[in-house]
Amino acid sequence: MHGLTVATEFEYLATMVRHHEEAVAAAEQLQRSDRASMRAFGESIVETQTAQIDQMNTWLSRWYPGRAADVDYQPMMRDLSSLSGDSLDLAFLQDMIGHHMMAVMMSQQLLVHGAADHDEVNRLARAIRDEQHAEIVQMRRWLTDWFDSTWAAPPGWGMGRGIGPWMMR
Repeated sequence: MHGLTVATEFEYLATMVRHHEEAVAAAEQLQRSDRASMRAFGESIVETQTAQIDQMNTWLSRWYPGRAADVDYQPMMRDLSSLSGDSLDLAFLQDMIGHHMMAVMMSQQLLVHGAADHDEVNRLARAIRDEQHAEIVQMRRWLTDWFDSTWAAPPGWGMGRGIGPWMMR
């Protein structure tokens, strides 16, 4: 998954389904957070991304019938099931920022290269890019406010992935 490029609408949809499934599973763990704002954030991610998964799966079956949507996906987030309290919130924020950045980049890639065959997919890609960028900004604020921390990519993470200063506002 890391360093992935999406060259076609099909690749974007199939990969984004897997990417969103990972985010939903992680966000469900926030039901155990001590912070109401984190529980609400998790619920919002689950609701929004589950609806997007359903929509993308519908498009895949309608527009690409009989084509297997299996992708080689490497998980980006750690297992949060044994964490609680501040440890849960901190790990989620650290992991989800990078996870969201990848979704923003994949969406921007699709849009810039004009790779979508359907206007609906362009609209979805813009929505994912814009919504998740806003969530990155919020998560970075929480890291600063609650943990006196900032997000730092692992060494070499952004190399070749098109991450620029605009991602880090």
